Amino acid sequence: MPWEFRGDSPIYAQLMDQLRRRIVSGDLPPGARLPSVRDLAAQAGVNPNTMQRAMAEMERLGLVYSQRTAGRFVTEDETVIRALRRDLAREQIDTFLAGMAQLGFHRGEILTLLEEEGEKV
Repeated sequence: MPWEFRGDSPIYAQLMDQLRRRIVSGDLPPGARLPSVRDLAAQAGVNPNTMQRAMAEMERLGLVYSQRTAGRFVTEDETVIRALRRDLAREQIDTFLAGMAQLGFHRGEILTLLEEEGEKV
């Protein structure tokens, strides 16, 4: 899994974002065992402490859980995953609407464009 980083936010937050997206997409399915922090850090090319911070925050949010001596796993709580999916969708919509507003589009124009594009699919 390729990791991509930008300079506009902390690396641990970007790691969390990418892991959250992988959970929502099913790339990391409910109950899946995650690689160790060291392995994930090596894959991402980051310091293990940075990855540990991201994983600790993911655990605090209930997206992953630890089992002593067995490692970390993706939550199996479908309610948590659905809420995460909805939150990520809202973030995408907010970004899209802000960009459209910068281009001078109004609500009605945006809806018309979305309907036109939806017909092409």
